[in-house]
Amino acid sequence: MRGSVILASAVLLIWTMVYVITQVMVTPALPVLPTVGIGVVLTIAVVLGYPSALRGPRGSRSLRGNRAGVRAGSVRDDVPGHGVGELAIRAIPLRSGLTQDAARRTCKLLRPMLSGDAVSITDTENILAYIGPGEDHHRPGGAMQTTAAPRAVRKGKTVVVRDKTGVGCRKSDCEVLSAVIAPLRIGTRVVGTLGVYQATTVIPPQQMVEDMAKMLSLHLELAELDREKQLAASARLDALRAQINPHFLFNILNTIASKARTRPEEARELLLRLSEFFRYAVRQEGHMAEFAQEYFFVRTYISLEQARFGDRLQVRYDIDPQVLTSRVPVLTIQPLVENAVKHGIGSKPEGGTVRLRARVDPLTRTTSIRVSDDGVGMDPEVMARLTTGDREPGEMSETVLTDPTPAVGEHAGVGLRNISERLDSLFGDRYDLSISTPKSGGTVVELKIPLR
Repeated sequence: MRGSVILASAVLLIWTMVYVITQVMVTPALPVLPTVGIGVVLTIAVVLGYPSALRGPRGSRSLRGNRAGVRAGSVRDDVPGHGVGELAIRAIPLRSGLTQDAARRTCKLLRPMLSGDAVSITDTENILAYIGPGEDHHRPGGAMQTTAAPRAVRKGKTVVVRDKTGVGCRKSDCEVLSAVIAPLRIGTRVVGTLGVYQATTVIPPQQMVEDMAKMLSLHLELAELDREKQLAASARLDALRAQINPHFLFNILNTIASKARTRPEEARELLLRLSEFFRYAVRQEGHMAEFAQEYFFVRTYISLEQARFGDRLQVRYDIDPQVLTSRVPVLTIQPLVENAVKHGIGSKPEGGTVRLRARVDPLTRTTSIRVSDDGVGMDPEVMARLTTGDREPGEMSETVLTDPTPAVGEHAGVGLRNISERLDSLFGDRYDLSISTPKSGGTVVELKIPLR
């Protein structure tokens, strides 16, 4: 505020002087345009040359001030980019896990903030990163060179050392003389340390080092949760791929065998489609795929089922071309369609129609998928359990592709629950899966996921 007042006073003085000189002291007085031009030029020169409160200090002064603050061992809370609060809103490399690369980038980020000559991050045994004096022997990937860091791991508490003996470096001429070393935790488990070292006996600010270690520990916990969620999603997907319904395979092979003599070309075509079906289900990598791939997989499955059901199974597709390039979870649409075929149409003697509809909404950035049938519908008890989230004791959480002895309606509910769990691990609360039974009969399953 003070700098702004001084600058405003200077501008006012400039315009007063310009007026007096050009309109009072000069005869005849200068025209208005030259007078205004002179005033504007002088005003711009003063504003650009004055480090006001609005512009902040010059870059060179700021850098000099920062270096002075670091040398003095003081914490510059007034300098942007320094302190734990600033780090909280910046990207933390350790968010990806406790790796050498993430540790190195984190040390580079922390060194100017923690008022230390050197910063180190270790796991429970080895150095992951070290930046500052002593880099020649505190090497990433090697064993910890000090006795202080292993002590922090064993005790699970911050270790403060004020002399060279306390640091306990294996190299006698190491420049490090004091240090504050705080443990990094995931839950209650110590997974590493954050060490800030000084080449003088003045120790780094202990509270700041501890606060920073707590913040890094939080990011490590988040990384661990992400990893566990990915492992859970991978486990569900691997189980889905490995346990293709043997009854489906048995029925299709029977259909192919029955056509082998009378319609050999059709039997050969069915074998090719069956191989494509299994190849996609088993070899598709990752958790996401283009809708076009999943759509082709669904149509391959439908062609196999139509060979078995014949005219009893009718399918209608209503696919927005824009949705073909969007990405959807692998092996999610086909189980919804299989539910409709097996438990909707398969249990209806006269057969029926399955409809697949897909749309992209660019305004809400969502992909909407709707699978409906006009079959026998879902059992009310199963529907009630799905909508309330209850689960029967001992109920298996398997998908429609895996249950060898399904009860009509009940198994469909179990499959939908498994799909919901997979979506939850991938999207959190950013998806919607709804099930309804229209008065006209059948079942409608609608899925909305973020557009990717």
